[in-house]
Amino acid sequence: MRVLLTGGDGFLGRHAQAALAAHALTVPPRAPGPLPHYALEEEGCLAPLLAAARPEAVVHLAARASVAASFADPLACWRANLLGTLALAEAVRRAAPGARFLFASSAEVYGLSFQAGAALEEGAPLAPANPYAASKAAADLALGEMALRGLACLRLRFFNLAGPGQSPGFVVADFCRQIARIEAGLDPPLLRVGALDRWRDFLDVRDAARAIALALEADWPPGLALNIAAGAPRRIGDVLEALLARARRRPEVAVEPARLRPTDVARVAGDAGRARALLGWAPAIPFARTLDEALEDWRARIAQGEA
Repeated sequence: MRVLLTGGDGFLGRHAQAALAAHALTVPPRAPGPLPHYALEEEGCLAPLLAAARPEAVVHLAARASVAASFADPLACWRANLLGTLALAEAVRRAAPGARFLFASSAEVYGLSFQAGAALEEGAPLAPANPYAASKAAADLALGEMALRGLACLRLRFFNLAGPGQSPGFVVADFCRQIARIEAGLDPPLLRVGALDRWRDFLDVRDAARAIALALEADWPPGLALNIAAGAPRRIGDVLEALLARARRRPEVAVEPARLRPTDVARVAGDAGRARALLGWAPAIPFARTLDEALEDWRARIAQGEA
């Protein structure tokens, strides 16, 4: 199966490429990264790309994925996450109508629905609580409608990803980066954090990438949504303590008001039973390994001069 992958240079994208290769699913050379800006205004530019790639499947991971950045520039987030997705999906529907379309949605689309306290299934109401979540929810809903017009799409709602290669702006990566910089003597021994009394459903990025490969091999009805979640929420303060126990130099911890979100939900948990039944997928990587390798990755990146 020839797979056109957007966002291949991103956190999930790099691991997805490895998972696709392991399942003998090929990515054409020079597969595109994040959609160029002109694609948002000139949908016709995507048709030649699809004609050259001749994909049997399109995996759309390219996005503006930072919640914090979405508050700073909501319009850019909407353009990339909604308009970019719609332009690509419509081009696939017209120029490669037989191709499957896998979309990386997000657990953030459930937003305030998590206030119910239970692990959410895919039928839970979408109630986004930040610009990133709203842009993803809009794209998610739009693709569901496009499935009624012939787009063979699957919406994968990924919960909180962590692991080696993640950029700053995400909680585990931020903790690991600060610890690595402190260990290297680049920063004073003070680790700045946001709200620690929050629970998140963390999943290793490699397990998420494997779900993509399995989804390409499975049969599913167009428009289906699947939660990709570990189903075991963890308190962020406990995650921090686990990383501090691995630190070579233990810093002080300070809550920084700028890192707090006014619409943050206390507990996030997902029910991935549908993905387990349909794909035969389940998380395989222990969370302790995720933390070990995320921290070692940041140590190596700081040693190589990455900020």
